[in-house]
Amino acid sequence: MIRLDNVTKSYLTLRGRKVVFRNFSLDIPEGRNIGLIGRNGAGKSTLMRLISAVDMPDSGKITTSARLSWPVGLTGGLQKNLTGRDNVKFVCRVQGVRRAGMQEKMQFVQEFAEIGDYFDQPVSTYSSGMRARLAFGLSMAFDFDYYLIDEVMSVGDANFKQKSREVFGERLQKSKVILVSHSMRRIRRMCDVVVHLDAGRATVYEDVLEGIKAYQAAGGVEGLAEQDADAQDVAGQGAAEQEMAAASAPAPVSDAEAAEKEAAEARAAARARRRKRAARRRARAEQLKAGGGQ
Repeated sequence: MIRLDNVTKSYLTLRGRKVVFRNFSLDIPEGRNIGLIGRNGAGKSTLMRLISAVDMPDSGKITTSARLSWPVGLTGGLQKNLTGRDNVKFVCRVQGVRRAGMQEKMQFVQEFAEIGDYFDQPVSTYSSGMRARLAFGLSMAFDFDYYLIDEVMSVGDANFKQKSREVFGERLQKSKVILVSHSMRRIRRMCDVVVHLDAGRATVYEDVLEGIKAYQAAGGVEGLAEQDADAQDVAGQGAAEQEMAAASAPAPVSDAEAAEKEAAEARAAARARRRKRAARRRARAEQLKAGGGQ
């Protein structure tokens, strides 16, 4: 069971506070593969972050009896000052894994990520691809009832993607997914239920095709024809879990990421204004000093 009761979530942006959800409620059907669809900005990524506890609501309650992954491959959760090994240790402690279990997880991630000696170097020294490999390996190292997938599932070269498909296929034998995607082909193949987000509201469709029709009627996929979004899938994968794992199209910018970017820009602008004021004060002080000496 995954339930959201009267949840409100907002972000502070350059233009003020942006409300993504206000008094939002949703019961996600249990034991089903869920397709989460909606136009860009509808709140899909924000909802994923909320139910995985990566982000917290302003108000309201989120309850679940299931073990939920963080969004698979999320690199933002890595501590950059820690080594790859220490990041794995940290996640193990959070997940309640100790001693022999921790050693097993570290070995799995180290072998899976294939980043060599960098595993014992600070994550701040990693390339973006190395961070993604480490994050994906961490996601696959733990068993969850639901894996949360926000568009991108795997990274790296063909061999690494193949390995990712195989490992994720094993996980899907006993787990379910909550999938965000703009590819309706992938939604049809992977999901039993569709949750359509639009204008701050969620509608659950037991009939996947009906949910897709509602999404298309609301204006999705904007900027792309459906066949263009579907073309991001690798043809001929056959198995549904392989097709999902092979997806490597860039994910849309999430609401949280957009808000964080705007907040960073606002902080940078504020620092620039403070520097200008300080420069003007120094200039006035120098002028007064020069005038007093004449």
